[in-house]
Amino acid sequence: MALAKISQSRIYLIASFLTLSLFWFDSLKAREAPQLPDYVIEKFGKPPAVPEGPLSEKLQSAVKVAFIDSAKQSAWEEDQTKALGEIVEAKDSRIAWIIADMMRFVSGQRLSTELADAASSLLGKELPKEDHWGFITDHLIAWDIPAPPDYLSAKRAIFTNTVPGWEKIFVEGDIDWRMVSWGGVLIDDRKYDTTDDPCNCIPAADNPKVSSAEDATWLKDDDIVFGIQVNGEFRAYPRRIMEVREMVNDTLGGRHLGIPYCTLCGAAQAYYTDRLPEGIDRPVLRTSGLLIRSNKVMYDVNTFSVFDTFLGTAVTGPLADRKLKLKQASVVTTDWGTWKKAHPETTVLVEELALGRNFDFRNGRDAKGPIFPVGDVDPRLPVQEDVIGVVTASGKPVAFQRSKAFVALKKGDEVAYENIRLKLDAGGIRAVDADGSDLGSHQAFWFAWSQFHPQTAFWPG
Repeated sequence: MALAKISQSRIYLIASFLTLSLFWFDSLKAREAPQLPDYVIEKFGKPPAVPEGPLSEKLQSAVKVAFIDSAKQSAWEEDQTKALGEIVEAKDSRIAWIIADMMRFVSGQRLSTELADAASSLLGKELPKEDHWGFITDHLIAWDIPAPPDYLSAKRAIFTNTVPGWEKIFVEGDIDWRMVSWGGVLIDDRKYDTTDDPCNCIPAADNPKVSSAEDATWLKDDDIVFGIQVNGEFRAYPRRIMEVREMVNDTLGGRHLGIPYCTLCGAAQAYYTDRLPEGIDRPVLRTSGLLIRSNKVMYDVNTFSVFDTFLGTAVTGPLADRKLKLKQASVVTTDWGTWKKAHPETTVLVEELALGRNFDFRNGRDAKGPIFPVGDVDPRLPVQEDVIGVVTASGKPVAFQRSKAFVALKKGDEVAYENIRLKLDAGGIRAVDADGSDLGSHQAFWFAWSQFHPQTAFWPG
C-alpha cells in the first residue's frame, strides 16, 4: 500500500527525533485525565488516561518501524502492521498526535484506515464512517491530550516532506504545534509586490489596483464588502476578491496595512504594518497553507515569522524574539450599496483581482459548520454565529452577538462594555472608545473568536 514519498533528508530528521526523544523505560505511569467542562464530556465522552514520561524501548522500536521504516521504503508491509499493533498495545494516547499528522499526508485508503483504527484504539473511540482524520483530531484537541516528547521535530519532518517551503516555519516559538494542521494548499512565498506572478497557492495581493465607486459597475449593491477607514480615507475590499486572495498588503490614509481574510471563520482583519519598533521592517503577510483550529496561519515572507492571525502577535521567528504585536484597524462587514452610499468617496479593489472566480464559501462550502477540526467550542452561541470582537482598554476580550447588537443600535439603545461603545457604520458595526476613537474591531464566527480568546466576555451576558 503506497505511502506519500518522504525524502532521505526528512527521514534523517525523523530518525533524529526518535534518537533524542524516545528513551528506554520499562513501564509508563498514567496520569488521570484532566478535568474538562461538562459540555466537552457530553459531546466527546471521557478521555483516556495519558502516560507520563519518556517512551519505553519497545515502544521506541515500534514507532521507528511503523513510521520511519515505512517512510524509507515508501510502503506499508507486514512489519509495519505488527509495529502498529505494538503501539496500540502500549496504550500511549500521546502517539495519536503523530499518527494523525501522518494520516494527513498518506495516500491509499487501506493504510489510512489502519492508522485511523490505531488512533481510535489509543483514544478509546469508535470511528465514524468517514472523515477519520477530522474525528481523531477533534478528540485530541477537545481532550487536550499532551504531545509526546520533542513532538515538533517529528511534526516538522512529516510536514516539510510534503511542502519543503515550510522548513523555516516549523521552529520553536510561542505556538501550540499540536493545533497546526494542513489546509490542503501550498505556501505563498513570493516576495513583496510580485503577486501578479502565478503560484500554486492562495495568491496574496500587494498594492492592489483600485477604482472609484462610480466605476465599480461590476459590483452589485447586495455584494458583501469589508470596509476600512484610515485617516479619513475609505476603501472597500469585496468578499468575492478576498475569498480568492485571502491576504492583501495595502496602503490607505498614509498607513501600511496587512489585511488577512479567513474564509473558514468569516473574519476579515486589518493590521497596521508600519510605525514599528526601530530595526523592524514592514512585515509582508502571506498565507502559509497551514491552519490552527480552522483559522489560517499567516506569516511574514521576509523573516518567516509566524503570526497568530486573530491576535496579530508574532509567535515564531525574529519578530517573535522582538515581541512584535500589530495594532488593528476596524473592519466593517456590510453590503456594497450601503457602504458606497454612506461613503461615496470610497475606493474599491478592481474586478480583475478576483482572477475570474466567484466563490461564496460562507453560503456554500462552509454553510454547515467548520470543515477542519476545531475541537470543543464554547457552547454559549452556535459555532457560526456572527460576533463583533474587540479588546477593552483593560485587556479583556469581548464578543458582542452581532444580531442582537444590531437590533439594539437600530432602536437607539447603547451597546457598551467597559470603555467599548458599538456604533452603526454604513450597514455594519464598529467599536469605538468613549471619545469616538477607533478600537480595531472585526466580525467573526463565534467558534473562532472564542477559541483564540477562551476567556472572552460576552454581550449580552
